[in-house]
Order: sequence, then structure tokens, then C-alpha cells
Amino acid sequence: MANTVLNDASLSTTQTGEIGSLAQNMIRRLVWKLSIATLLLMAVGSATRVMNAGLACPDWPLCYGEFIPAAQMNVQVFLEWFHRLDAAGIGFGTIVLVGLSGWYRRELPQWLPWASLFALALIVFQGVLGGLTVTQLLRFDIVTAHLGTALLFFSTLLIIGCLLLPYQGTVNVGKLTGMSITAAILVYFQSILGALVGSQWALHQCFGSSQLCTVMNSHIIGVVPPTLVTLTLIIFAWRTSALHPLLRKLATIAGACLVAQILLGVATFYLRLQVEPLTVAHQAMGATLLGTLVCFSTLALRDRQLSVISNQ
Repeated sequence: MANTVLNDASLSTTQTGEIGSLAQNMIRRLVWKLSIATLLLMAVGSATRVMNAGLACPDWPLCYGEFIPAAQMNVQVFLEWFHRLDAAGIGFGTIVLVGLSGWYRRELPQWLPWASLFALALIVFQGVLGGLTVTQLLRFDIVTAHLGTALLFFSTLLIIGCLLLPYQGTVNVGKLTGMSITAAILVYFQSILGALVGSQWALHQCFGSSQLCTVMNSHIIGVVPPTLVTLTLIIFAWRTSALHPLLRKLATIAGACLVAQILLGVATFYLRLQVEPLTVAHQAMGATLLGTLVCFSTLALRDRQLSVISNQ
């Protein structure tokens, strides 16, 4: 009888573990898909701005009072309409994320439902800012906050995804954690400066007269700190022995993104924003660099935590 009870308990524990593993894998896949969709959303949002399509749909949340404005559809209307459609899809996916995290909360890490709710709060706030962007006729501070919130939401999803990865650190990150966090913060604020440049058309106005040159120059000078810290991170990552292969790979990706971002920025500046795909690629590459650094920081923190536990 006792053996039967023990076997049943063991079986129940095994089943619970399997359910938790399946739920965690399902949620992780959903989070990565939402991350990719968010990166696409920011790229489409950038294209909407540089193509002067921000007010192509004069009302909100519908477009010309319709879900699909077939009669008014052109390139500009399509960009704004698709931007909203992608945002709505991400919002729905985040609601699903919260639902799954709550439903399987007993088999999942305790922090996951709270992190999911935080992500949902960000996407709701993002939606409000999106509506204000239209109703307030592309006011520069709202446009900037719109992108800043999108980057925070993007980073939150990546943190959740990296925390759910089956990752076993090598307990050898040292000072890389602090470097990567610092680099990520600097890249984030540099992205905000870039959003200010774009939302105020500071580059065009600086070329035309002396107006808004301070904003433009701040963005150019602001490239230096994140570049130096990111380069330092990459060098130290490659010089660190027995570093986890995934961290080394992320450092390499960050280096490639940094080089591409600088080249795109220089080309965008000297071509005076006349080539729209370059401007879109510049912003998308900046978001990709930020995401790479966020992933590196999250995994490095997991590695460092394992190091602290091992030394206890």
C-alpha cells in the first residue's frame, strides 16, 4: 500500500514537471515570436515616419472609419494601417501570454506571471501613446515616448525569453555583466536621442539652418560612450577563457551590429535622409543591438548568480 502511494506521488510529480516543461517551452516560443513581431513593428513605425505616413489614417483606432480602408489604400495608408495591425496582434499575443502564465502559474517560475503583467501594462501604454501620436498630430515628445516604450517592451520580452532558456552557465563572467548592462543602458538612451532627432526632423533643420543642431549634435556625440563600452565588452568577452559559447556568440553579434549601425548612421547623415531604407535600417539595427546586449546581460546575470551560489 505504501509503495503504491509513493509510486502515485512520484508519478504525480513527474507529470507536474512535464506539464511545467511543456508550458515553459510554449510560453518561451510565444515570447520569441512576440519579440520578432515587435522588432518588425518598430521597423514599420520608422518607415511610417520617414515616408510621412504618420497621419495617413486621420482617425484612431480605425482608419477612415473602417477596419480595412480599401478605398483609400495606398503606400502611406498601408504603412500606417499595417503598423496598427501589427501592434494589435502583439497586444493580443501579450494577453495570451498573461493568460498562459496565470493558468500554468503553479508549474512555472513565480516571477513569470508578474513579468507578463508588466509586459501587458507596457503594451497598453504603448497603444495609448500610439493613439495620442495621431490625435496630437505627431507631437515630438509623444512620438519619442512611443518608441522608448516600444524598446522597453521589446527588452522585457527578451529578458523573459532568456530567463526561460535552458541555460547552464560556466561561472566565468567576471565584470562582463556590469559592462553589458551599462552598454545596454547607453544604447537605449542613444536610441531615445535618435528618436528625438527623427521626431523633430532635426537633421533636415540643422542642414537648413541653425535650428535643432543641438539635438543633432547630441546624438552624434552620444555615439561615443555606448560604442566604447560595447567594444570593451566584446574584447573582454573574447579574452575571457571558458566563457559560455552563447555569450561569446552574442558578443560577436553585438560587434557586427555595432559596426553596421555606425556605417548606417554615417551613410544616413551624409545622404541627408534621402534614402528611406537606410534610415529604417539604422533604427532597426539600433534596436537589434540593444536586444543583443539585453540578452547578453540577462544570461550573464544568470551565470553570475550561479557563481554566487557555487561560492556559498
